[in-house]
Amino acid sequence: MAKSLRSKWKRKMRAEKRKKNAPKELARLKQALSLDKKGEAVMADVQEIATVVPAAKIKKQSDLEMAEDGKMDMDSKRNKKTLLDENGQYPAWMSQRQAKKLKGKRVAKKSGQGKKKKGISW
Repeated sequence: MAKSLRSKWKRKMRAEKRKKNAPKELARLKQALSLDKKGEAVMADVQEIATVVPAAKIKKQSDLEMAEDGKMDMDSKRNKKTLLDENGQYPAWMSQRQAKKLKGKRVAKKSGQGKKKKGISW
């Protein structure tokens, strides 16, 4: 990045702020992880708001799900070659440009020739 005086000063001040706030941050982190003596009271407050489930139970449950299926839940009604679903829609992650390119290939194959490209013809 830039090495101007202003950016050097800002970097220096951010480092100072990190040093100053580090003890408070560490105390907050310990309290959140219930490693502190007051941690039990905090966990009781959290249990009122959300359901607390032990990590071992979640891990065991996810292992069982993976063992049943053997693979992830995928959209099985999607054509693997054209990437179209049963409604003729492309996936949400695909860009418009990529979808247009695939459509051009599909239409070209269907009609024999495709749309002619613009440009000099010699």
